[in-house]
Amino acid sequence: MLEYNLPRYLPSAQELPDSDETPVDNELQELIPGLLKAILLILWSERMDWFFGIDMGIYYHPDKPPIVPDGFLSLGVERFYDEELRPSYVLWDENVVPIFVLEVVSQNYRKEYTTKLAEYEALGVLYYVIYSSRRRRKPHLEVHKLVNGKYELQEGNPVWLPEIGLGIGCERGNYCGVTREWMYWYDEQRQRYLTPAEQVKQETQRAQQETQRAQVAEQRVQQLTEQLRALGIDPDNLD
Repeated sequence: MLEYNLPRYLPSAQELPDSDETPVDNELQELIPGLLKAILLILWSERMDWFFGIDMGIYYHPDKPPIVPDGFLSLGVERFYDEELRPSYVLWDENVVPIFVLEVVSQNYRKEYTTKLAEYEALGVLYYVIYSSRRRRKPHLEVHKLVNGKYELQEGNPVWLPEIGLGIGCERGNYCGVTREWMYWYDEQRQRYLTPAEQVKQETQRAQQETQRAQVAEQRVQQLTEQLRALGIDPDNLD
């Protein structure tokens, strides 16, 4: 946990800039965390104690610029605290350090393995995740866990995050019409959770199967009714 040494009077989130005015280097920096958030919105639709920010500033001191990860997850906070939603994530208002931070490495290296790693380490972020699909000889996904104040690289794909109750990993799939490697959430049995589009497709197929079963059952009833009538039995007067 970060030890604060803050001024007595602190600005609110509404008084702080809601952007660092730095454009993303690649569309994936929005789509990848966007997919993770979309899955969470289904998985945790009944929960109101979490927040997933995308390209949003995390303020830890009013006189210093915010840290702006590509995505981050906080647990134990309000999903929404008013209808205007959060313009930024202010630690002295939230009182909760994000438990998970994601950086998607683009063609422009942004110190993900040095400066940012040290910043998240000092902030007390439990899981710092780096994704780079451009790596050739090393895993595309790195999951660093804070252990005794220092990050330790976790092995595997996916990696189970017990404090969150989810696994994080990457594999090929389709999202927004693009087939490539994407990041997903996984259950403890290493089965990945469906995207919103996949879930709609699954529910549609299930509904179609139920309809087909109902039609088959109705046809069977009609056949039995006709057989009874052929035997001189009125099926409407059976007691």
